[in-house]
Parts: sequence; structure tokens; C-alpha cells
Amino acid sequence: MRDFVQKLVEQFNTEANRDRVSVVQYSRDAEANFYLNSYTTKGEILNSVRALRHRGGRPLNTGAALQYVRDNVFTASAGSRRQEGVPQILILLSGGRSSDNVDVPTSALKKSGISIFGIGTRNSSREVQRIANDPTYAQSINEFSDLPSVQQQFISSLNNVLGEVKPMTPTGPGKTDSHTSLEDSRPSPSLQSVPCRLDACTRLQTLISDAEDVVFLLDGSDGTRSSFPAMRDFVERLVERLNVSENRDRVSVVQYSRDPEAHFYLNTYSRKEDVLDTVRGLRHKGGRPLNTGAALQYARDSVFTASSGSRRVEGVPQLLILLSGGKSFDNVDTPASSLKELGVLIFAIGTRNSDSRELQGISHAPRYALSVSDFADLPSVQQQLFNNIDTVFVEGTSIPTTTIGKKKPNRLPLLPLGFYVCSDAQRRDVVFLLDGSDATRNGFPAMKEFVQRMVDRLDIAEDRDRVSVVQYSRDAEVHFYLNTYTTKEDILDGVRSLRHKGGRPLYTGAGLQYVRDNVFTASSGSRRLEGVPQILVLLSGGRSSDNVDAAASSLKELGVLTFGIGSRGSDSRELQRISYDPNYALTVSDFSELPNVQEQLLASVKAVAIPVTPTLPTATAEYTTPRKDVVFLLDGSDGTRNSFPAMRDFVQRVVEQFDIEANKDRVSVVQYSRDAEVHFYLNSHTTKGEILNSLRALRHRGGRPLNTGAALQYVRDNVFTASSGSRRLEGVPQILILLSGGRSSDNVDAAASSLKELGVFTLGIGSRASDSRELQRISTDPSYALSVTDFSELPNVQAQLLASVQAVAVPVTPTSPTGMCMAELYES
Repeated sequence: MRDFVQKLVEQFNTEANRDRVSVVQYSRDAEANFYLNSYTTKGEILNSVRALRHRGGRPLNTGAALQYVRDNVFTASAGSRRQEGVPQILILLSGGRSSDNVDVPTSALKKSGISIFGIGTRNSSREVQRIANDPTYAQSINEFSDLPSVQQQFISSLNNVLGEVKPMTPTGPGKTDSHTSLEDSRPSPSLQSVPCRLDACTRLQTLISDAEDVVFLLDGSDGTRSSFPAMRDFVERLVERLNVSENRDRVSVVQYSRDPEAHFYLNTYSRKEDVLDTVRGLRHKGGRPLNTGAALQYARDSVFTASSGSRRVEGVPQLLILLSGGKSFDNVDTPASSLKELGVLIFAIGTRNSDSRELQGISHAPRYALSVSDFADLPSVQQQLFNNIDTVFVEGTSIPTTTIGKKKPNRLPLLPLGFYVCSDAQRRDVVFLLDGSDATRNGFPAMKEFVQRMVDRLDIAEDRDRVSVVQYSRDAEVHFYLNTYTTKEDILDGVRSLRHKGGRPLYTGAGLQYVRDNVFTASSGSRRLEGVPQILVLLSGGRSSDNVDAAASSLKELGVLTFGIGSRGSDSRELQRISYDPNYALTVSDFSELPNVQEQLLASVKAVAIPVTPTLPTATAEYTTPRKDVVFLLDGSDGTRNSFPAMRDFVQRVVEQFDIEANKDRVSVVQYSRDAEVHFYLNSHTTKGEILNSLRALRHRGGRPLNTGAALQYVRDNVFTASSGSRRLEGVPQILILLSGGRSSDNVDAAASSLKELGVFTLGIGSRASDSRELQRISTDPSYALSVTDFSELPNVQAQLLASVQAVAVPVTPTSPTGMCMAELYES
């Protein structure tokens, strides 16, 4: 073992600013022979390795040793440069099965961004595979005297991963280096934007995500009785290629014939062994007829949901693999479209008895439907399935992508899921939310200096980075908004003049809600609707006296990327819940230590690119002319009888401003009271004249009560669909304009959230009889809820409404996003 380590070290470029090495030996407990910063020359390291003596002792506590290196070696004080983005690699040599549990410390290491490689003997190989980031990172030998036989293979694997696990910082402005090896794994710490290449962006999509939700939908009808074991084996082989854990890949299996049955959901198991055990125990269901349509709908409604473990709204890829041995007795088109609209990628495999056209219609694209003579031939298409999945990801999907069956190295979580990259321009809206309560009186000067240093590193201009500062204790107070200053000097002057607010108790929840409602708005300078990243940096010195969860969730739904920094007086779990991802919660003993985390935070902030909402659909085209699908939802209840002509005239005037052609703007009008009624759909008319004629013919509907919630759900399910002319799946902006003259009699929250999840941009206009808070909740952003005394005053808000509509009319094409070209940063 010692000789093996020596030979590896010989391959390294050991200098203070290049590769660093540490050696730890363990049995019952662990002992560091030397740390990452103990030696700066290869000679010193090799001398220490040659001097190593066997430690002895028992039992073998590999779990405790893993935890030890995480807590004591992969730290800044021990020489780790993790916060600078330097790859962190652990090489484990284990000759026996551990006496303690290895899963928790293994997971902790991986979450810390550490790539684990392992070599085991005949007694430890399975456990070592479980510990390694990927089973392909683990190698097995009969005994350690055989290490020379795997040395070259091991070095090659290590080099391959170093070529993929890229630090978050490039070698310099505009420089790229396509390969990092054991001889060259240390970048310089500058962070610059570099020219973007499409292939690099595509590869970045694979690098960002280490997770996918995979659902297998298996035909269990009478027709597959003899071939079911082959289907089961196929699923088993696919699962073997996944990295199953709660925070990585998740798997669900559903079997169906007349009706479907979930054997287990995406959140049922978090270990590969449990998934495999259950798959091996699957029994054929039997039954007829074969209702594939109902099964697809079941998967959509019951499996690809948050309650069943789906992470779709977090931007995790959703995959459905269908194995069907016959033609469906029910209709498959509607549920297949519904799954695609949800962003699920479907891959279908059939036999000679299947309907190939049916499978092509179900699949993500016809060419991704595979066929075998019999399910016993499934191994022959396994690789093709992997290739198809890879191809779909390369073509571009609405969510960050990854691949099945390829090495997926762990890395520092600087880029959250759902944030894409690639452009020369950097623009960010950054809000600092500072704890100004009594408890931070002594630490406030350090907080202020920290903000100054951060601002110094940003590129402040009206069209580049913008900054706002808010201080809070019992209540919140804005020192300046995102559009208050346009020069760095003005902002720095504003920060220097900050005075501690004081007060108690500490209401962090209220502070978060305040910045959501009053700072991350267009009127305060937020450019969220233009696709500019929204970043909140929270510095909190204590535990909140109010609930933070609702406000934190509200910010996340808005697309705000929150970083939390706390001190010893803070509640670390609370900060993790507030942060966009638990990994974005940082802690210092005292705010005077903020400089220690400055570089890490700055790297994370600078790494942020244009956010693409996970629910946005697939789009591959780029449009030079803005297009939009606009739906008007009009209150036609008894309460609006007198003002309905004014509402109708308003819609006419707005439509007059649109460019109505088959490939430009489309319009639909829906009127509602107790229930909703479509006057015309998005694809009913293709000329402005036809739409205006239909508008002139509108008659007030009447009726009560006013069920706005039901109406919102109706337009989501029946109007914003491909069959009704919606081009959402082509990336065309979806806009809903609601005119409501009263308070709803039913609940509006679920339907409003459902529209937002679908990516629909909602603007609400109410009168004095409306509930302004209700309209704000319905609207995409509270600032897009407008109010008039009476609908006869609608002309007063027409220009404001049109400006908002035009602001979202530029389509967001997920395959050509804009922002910093972080793909190049991974490659340089």
C-alpha cells in the first residue's frame, strides 16, 4: 500500500500552488500522518511516505475515518483549497469490511464536493463501491500485493475525472485549457467571463446536474407473462448504472395492465441496494386489457409529483422509460402530451406485438422509440437507449441535464440547479439583507466592511450589476434600492454611511418577505423579468423570532438565489432552510471572520447565470421577432354588468397593439362567474380583424358567485395547452391578463401557483371592489397587480400593462441562454 502511494505521488506536480497531498492511516480510530499543508515539495512528501509504519489495531472503523478526514483534513486550516474551487479527491485503500456505518460520512463527504476513489480487496470491494462517488471509481483486487496491476488503470481514471471535475475558476481572461491531469490540476484564482462556445455550454449542462428522477413503466398484462423476467433484468441493469441516493438519482417502478400499480415511489428508497432488492422481487401483475394511456396519466398525476419524491420544480431531469409489449386499448395521445408539457422525457421500448406508431407518438421524439423482437433482446438496445438519452440532453431540455450510465463526479455546489449560462455580458441584481438587531451591535462594522469588499468586486452600472442594502430587526428598512445608484462610488458611499439600526426581536421571516415584496420588484429596479439573476445575501446573527419558511419558499418560487451567512448565535438549520440550497448556508464564529468566506461567496455569486425556471418547456429555436400567447380572463359576474363594456373596450385597445399573425401573437378570451366559458381559443383566429370582430360581439355573461380560482384552473387546463393553440413547448411566452371586479368566493392560491409552475406570466387588474392582496397573490409578482377605482379608468393603466407584457415578450430559449459563460470556467 505504501509503495502504491509513493508511485502515485511521483505522478503529481507537488508545489505550493499546484497539487497537495495528505496521508491518513486508520483502524479503530484515524491518525493524520501529515496534512495537505504540511509539505510543499515532492521530496518531503516521499520521505514521509517511505517512513510510514503500520499502525495496527481493531476493529476497522472506516465510517469514523471518513468522518475524520472530512472534519479534520478537508478543511482550510489543514490546507484544503476547496473554497477556492480546487478539486478535492479522497483515495481510500480498505482491506476489510467496516465495523461501523459508512453511509452517513460518505454522504457528508460527497455533499462537501469531495470525489472519492476506492480500492478494495476480496473482503471489502462491495463496500468500497458504495463509498466511491460512482462504482466505476472503485477497483477490486485479491490482495494489496496486486496493486501494481491496477496502478495504471487507476491513474487513468483519476485523470479522466480531473478532466471532468472542474474548479469554478478559469486560468485567466479568455483562456481555456481542455485538459487537466495529475500534472496540471491547479488553476489560477481569477474569475472572468470568456467567449462562449455552444459545445461547451452543452457539456456544462451535463456537468451541473448530478441527479435525475427515473420512472420505469412496465407492461404487466397477460401478453408479457413469459417475457417479464427479461424486463425485470433490464431494469436491474439500468439501476446498476445509476448513482442512487436521496440527493442524487431516484427511481420508481410502476407496473400496469388494466390499471397501474406503483411498486415504489421516487422517495421510497434512498439506497441502490433497496431499489435492486425490490426490483428483483417484482412479480408479474397480469390482467387485461392493456391501458397504456391510463398508466401514463397515472405516472403524471401520482408519481411525477413532489409528494412522491419528484424534484421537477428543483430542476432535476424527469425521465420515463416505458416497456410496452402490445397496442394500447385506450388513447395515449392526451396523457403523453400532458407528460411532455410537464417536462418529462419519455423513452419507449416495444416488441413485435407493439404498435410502433403509438410508441413513437408517446416518446420524446419518434426516433427515440426503440423496438426489439422480444423483450429477451433488451440487452441489444441498452446502449442505444443510453445514447438516445444523451442525445436528448445535448439537443437541449428545459431543465439542467445529465446522463445515465456515465461517470457523474461530485463537485462544489456553486451552481444551483435551474441556472444556465453562456454570454459575454454579466448582469446581476444583488440585495444584502443585514441583521441590525441589538445582538449585532458589535459585529455590525465587520458586516458593513464585508458588504463594501463584495461591492468592490462587482461591476456596477445601470446595465451590469445593481445593488440594494436592507437592514432589519423587528421590521425592515431599505437604505437604497436596486435603482437608487448607478455607480460603484455612490453605492460604497451609501454603505459607508450605514448606521446600526438596533431593536428586537429579530424577525428574519418578515425581513425576507419585505425584500420579496418591496425590493425584488420592477419599480425598485429589479430586472427579474428580463432574465437577470436575482441574488439575496443574508447576514444573520441570531435565531429568528418569527417563522422563516413561508417567506423563504416565496423567494425561491420567485427565482431568487439566497445565500445565508450566520455566526455562532445563528440557527444553522434555519439558515440552511432559508438558503436556496443547504450548501449555500455559510457559518463563521464571529462576523469579524467574514473575510474567511468572502472568496467562496463571491465565487458563488459570480457563478450565477441567467435563471431558467425548471418548469419552462423545451425550446430549440431562436426567434428574432417577439411572439406571445395572451389570454384575457374577464370577470363576467353580476357585479361587473355596468362596467363590462369598459372591460371589452380595454381588451380591444390592447389587442390593437399586438402583431396578430399565425406565427406572431395569439389571443384568447375567457369570461367567467360561477364557471368559465371560452369565447375563442389561441388558435381560433389568425388575423387581427377576426379577433376584434369577436371582441365586439362579446356579451356580458352574468351569474354568481365569482369563482376566480376555478377560472384560473380552467385556463391552465383548457387554454394554455397545445391543442388550444398554446406554443409554450416552443418557448413562446405565455401571458394571462385577469380583470376581476370582486373578491373570489373560492380559493385562488392553488390554481395561481399551478399557473406559475407552468411558466405562465399573470397580470391582475382589479377595481375598488376587488381584494388587492388576492390579486397580488394571483399575479406573477405583487408589483404586477394593478388597481383602478372603476373599470372605466382602465385607460389609465393601459400603458403600464403593455410595458409589462412587452417586457416578457422576448422568448426565453433554454438552449441558448444568456449569462456568464461558466461552461468555459469548468474547462479552464
